[in-house]
Amino acid sequence: MSHPCLSCGACCAAYRVSLHWSEAEPSLGGVVPVALTEVLDAHQRCMRGTWSKQPRCVALEGDIGGRTHCTIYDARPSACRELRMSWEDGAPNPQCDRARALYSMAPLTKEDAEAGLAAG
Repeated sequence: MSHPCLSCGACCAAYRVSLHWSEAEPSLGGVVPVALTEVLDAHQRCMRGTWSKQPRCVALEGDIGGRTHCTIYDARPSACRELRMSWEDGAPNPQCDRARALYSMAPLTKEDAEAGLAAG
Protein backbone atom coordinates (compact mmCIF):
# COMPACT_ATOMS: atom_id res chain seq x y z
CA MET A 1 0.00 0.00 0.00
CA SER A 2 1.28 3.48 -0.79
CA HIS A 3 0.84 6.46 1.51
CA PRO A 4 -2.93 7.21 1.72
CA CYS A 5 -2.43 10.86 0.72
CA LEU A 6 -1.10 9.73 -2.68
CA SER A 7 -4.52 8.30 -3.50
CA CYS A 8 -6.57 11.10 -1.95
CA GLY A 9 -5.72 14.79 -2.43
CA ALA A 10 -8.99 15.89 -0.82
CA CYS A 11 -7.42 18.38 1.58
CA CYS A 12 -5.85 20.17 -1.40
CA ALA A 13 -9.32 20.65 -2.88
CA ALA A 14 -11.32 21.40 0.26
CA TYR A 15 -9.70 24.30 2.09
CA ARG A 16 -8.10 27.67 1.48
CA VAL A 17 -4.35 27.33 2.00
CA SER A 18 -3.23 30.55 3.66
CA LEU A 19 0.36 31.45 4.41
CA HIS A 20 2.28 34.40 5.74
CA TRP A 21 3.66 36.40 2.81
CA SER A 22 7.24 35.71 3.98
CA GLU A 23 6.86 32.00 3.11
CA ALA A 24 6.93 33.09 -0.54
CA GLU A 25 9.71 35.68 -0.17
CA PRO A 26 13.09 34.18 -1.18
CA SER A 27 15.08 37.01 0.44
CA LEU A 28 13.58 35.97 3.81
CA GLY A 29 14.13 32.25 3.27
CA GLY A 30 10.67 31.56 1.88
CA VAL A 31 10.46 28.61 -0.49
CA VAL A 32 6.84 28.62 -1.68
CA PRO A 33 6.83 29.71 -5.35
CA VAL A 34 5.29 33.20 -5.29
CA ALA A 35 3.84 32.66 -8.78
CA LEU A 36 1.63 29.93 -7.33
CA THR A 37 0.18 32.25 -4.69
CA GLU A 38 -2.12 35.24 -4.62
CA VAL A 39 -2.52 38.11 -2.16
CA LEU A 40 -5.13 37.48 0.52
CA ASP A 41 -4.55 40.56 2.67
CA ALA A 42 -1.68 42.75 3.87
CA HIS A 43 -0.03 39.90 5.75
CA GLN A 44 -1.18 36.75 4.01
CA ARG A 45 -1.10 35.05 0.66
CA CYS A 46 -2.92 31.89 -0.34
CA MET A 47 -2.21 29.16 -2.81
CA ARG A 48 -3.82 29.92 -6.17
CA GLY A 49 -7.09 28.10 -6.64
CA THR A 50 -7.78 27.58 -2.93
CA TRP A 51 -9.68 30.83 -2.44
CA SER A 52 -12.38 29.94 -4.94
CA LYS A 53 -15.88 28.64 -4.28
CA GLN A 54 -14.71 25.14 -5.20
CA PRO A 55 -11.10 25.18 -3.97
CA ARG A 56 -8.35 23.22 -5.65
CA CYS A 57 -4.69 24.04 -5.12
CA VAL A 58 -2.80 24.86 -8.30
CA ALA A 59 0.05 22.65 -7.08
CA LEU A 60 -2.11 19.51 -6.89
CA GLU A 61 -1.68 17.15 -9.81
CA GLY A 62 -3.98 14.20 -10.43
CA ASP A 63 -7.54 13.25 -9.63
CA ILE A 64 -9.06 13.53 -6.17
CA GLY A 65 -9.48 10.01 -4.84
CA GLY A 66 -7.10 8.67 -7.47
CA ARG A 67 -3.38 9.06 -7.97
CA THR A 68 -2.35 12.53 -6.75
CA HIS A 69 0.72 14.43 -5.70
CA CYS A 70 1.85 17.92 -4.79
CA THR A 71 4.10 19.41 -7.46
CA ILE A 72 5.85 21.59 -4.85
CA TYR A 73 5.90 19.07 -1.99
CA ASP A 74 9.37 20.06 -0.73
CA ALA A 75 8.44 23.76 -0.99
CA ARG A 76 4.85 23.52 0.29
CA PRO A 77 3.50 26.10 2.77
CA SER A 78 3.57 25.54 6.53
CA ALA A 79 -0.22 25.02 6.58
CA CYS A 80 0.26 21.98 4.34
CA ARG A 81 3.22 20.71 6.35
CA GLU A 82 1.17 20.94 9.55
CA LEU A 83 -1.95 19.15 8.26
CA ARG A 84 -1.79 15.51 9.29
CA MET A 85 -3.82 12.66 7.88
CA SER A 86 -6.12 10.90 10.32
CA TRP A 87 -4.24 8.57 12.66
CA GLU A 88 -0.81 9.82 11.57
CA ASP A 89 -0.27 11.03 15.11
CA GLY A 90 -2.33 8.25 16.72
CA ALA A 91 -5.70 10.01 16.60
CA PRO A 92 -8.32 10.88 13.99
CA ASN A 93 -8.06 14.30 12.35
CA PRO A 94 -11.48 15.91 11.78
CA GLN A 95 -10.03 18.19 9.08
CA CYS A 96 -8.79 15.18 7.08
CA ASP A 97 -12.06 13.32 7.65
CA ARG A 98 -14.18 16.33 6.48
CA ALA A 99 -12.11 16.78 3.32
CA ARG A 100 -12.41 13.09 2.45
CA ALA A 101 -16.18 13.18 3.09
CA LEU A 102 -16.56 16.05 0.59
CA TYR A 103 -15.36 13.60 -2.07
CA SER A 104 -17.38 10.63 -0.79
CA MET A 105 -14.34 8.89 0.64
CA ALA A 106 -14.50 7.06 3.96
CA PRO A 107 -12.39 8.38 6.82
CA LEU A 108 -9.01 6.75 7.14
CA THR A 109 -8.68 4.06 9.77
CA LYS A 110 -5.79 3.52 12.11
CA GLU A 111 -4.86 0.47 10.01
CA ASP A 112 -4.87 2.57 6.79
CA ALA A 113 -2.46 5.04 8.36
CA GLU A 114 -0.16 2.39 9.79
CA ALA A 115 0.06 0.57 6.45
CA GLY A 116 0.63 3.82 4.54
CA LEU A 117 3.30 5.08 6.92
CA ALA A 118 5.09 1.72 6.76
CA ALA A 119 5.10 1.95 2.95
CA GLY A 120 6.70 5.39 3.11
